[in-house]
Amino acid sequence: MNAAALALLAVTATASGAPATIGPGTYRPAFPVSPTETEIPVAKFRLDREPVTNADYLAFVRAKPEWRRGSATTLYTDPEYLAHWAGALELGTARSRAPVVRVSWFAARAYCQWRGGRLPTESEWELAAAADDTRLDASADPAFEARILAWYAQPTPAILPDVGGTPNAWGVRDLHGLVWEWVEDWNASLVSADSRDASRNQVCGASAAASKDAKAYATFLRLAFRSALEARFTTASLGFRCAYEEAP
Repeated sequence: MNAAALALLAVTATASGAPATIGPGTYRPAFPVSPTETEIPVAKFRLDREPVTNADYLAFVRAKPEWRRGSATTLYTDPEYLAHWAGALELGTARSRAPVVRVSWFAARAYCQWRGGRLPTESEWELAAAADDTRLDASADPAFEARILAWYAQPTPAILPDVGGTPNAWGVRDLHGLVWEWVEDWNASLVSADSRDASRNQVCGASAAASKDAKAYATFLRLAFRSALEARFTTASLGFRCAYEEAP
């Protein structure tokens, strides 16, 4: 077995334990696709229990030189790609167990494919993130919403803390309170300003009026953040985790 295969096995086995099984369930998007499509069924899937860490991603770029800082094409990354690392293969002050950030959607997608997975869809991510530590769906609880919003109001720390927060009812950690996360369909919930279909998702400056719940500010913020991104963008507060099809 070659070194790249060994590295992949090590990352898969140790990154965050076996992925958590999520669902099946129903996601009720803040902006329904249409008046008659207010719920999205989500099939059972598996999700990493923690975000991908710097150490995890280092194993990836060791195995895939084309994704190293300084080697990755500018079509798929911006100039800040992995800028917090000391070098192409050196973490420097970036903690090994902290979530990797400064990665583009393209890079996150390539990593998950290397792991034998994929990025979660928005519906999958939101279904998993609706759980608190005891309930599979705490989205209607104002206290749960307030806790998420309190984190959104905080500036990103210069050095991110390690992954490994309290697991939610699905057994997944750090969906809130650590970093924002890429999803596969990161901009699918919002229409462009040039959309000619006034009924399609109805996203505009007063979009809360078209939402399923005008109090769901945390969801609005996530959608607004995603809508401002391009697939090659990286930020100091944006990481990711991988999803997988249900085990046979």
